[in-house]
Amino acid sequence: MQFFSSSALPAAPWKNGGGTTQEVLCWPPGASIDSFAWRISIAQIASSGPFSAFAGVDRIITLLGGDGVHLQAIDRSVDHLLQHCLQPFAFSGDVALDCQLLGGASQDLNVMTRRGRVQAQVTIHRGGSLQVDSAQGMLLAQAGSWRLSAQSSALTAGGDDGLYWTAALGQPLQLDASSDDALLIAVALQEVAPGV
Repeated sequence: MQFFSSSALPAAPWKNGGGTTQEVLCWPPGASIDSFAWRISIAQIASSGPFSAFAGVDRIITLLGGDGVHLQAIDRSVDHLLQHCLQPFAFSGDVALDCQLLGGASQDLNVMTRRGRVQAQVTIHRGGSLQVDSAQGMLLAQAGSWRLSAQSSALTAGGDDGLYWTAALGQPLQLDASSDDALLIAVALQEVAPGV
């Protein structure tokens, strides 16, 4: 497992100047934008403009902060108001989208998986406890802190607020919230079996 602080991730500007991307992880290591199996990133959307198409890629976008955006395809196959935080929205990356800010700048979590190779599930957890046992994945604390029972450490929003893993954990990872208002985003990644 690898811990990270989202505030410390380097930010790369978009080619169109409309925002920046902080890459959490692209798998496998060294994969290009055209060859990754999966990629997780945090984007700052500063202005309205186009979203690039990614052929053969499935996407899940989750608003983390800000006023949100209106995502719309020319053919109307996608027409979605991403305006409520922590409500994951899945869509095909095959279609180029227009992104219109609904107010000020927004921040979102992006999960992209190569169709037919990897499937992703993004879930939101509020307080309580949970077990995680996916072969690969990421956890991101959004509020409060979460104690890892198998370790003497915790995920704390604003501090070491995330961790990811790229191989089976051996046993489920147990997390317990420090309070009822603690919020956590969990990304589970599973390889697709051949022929599925």
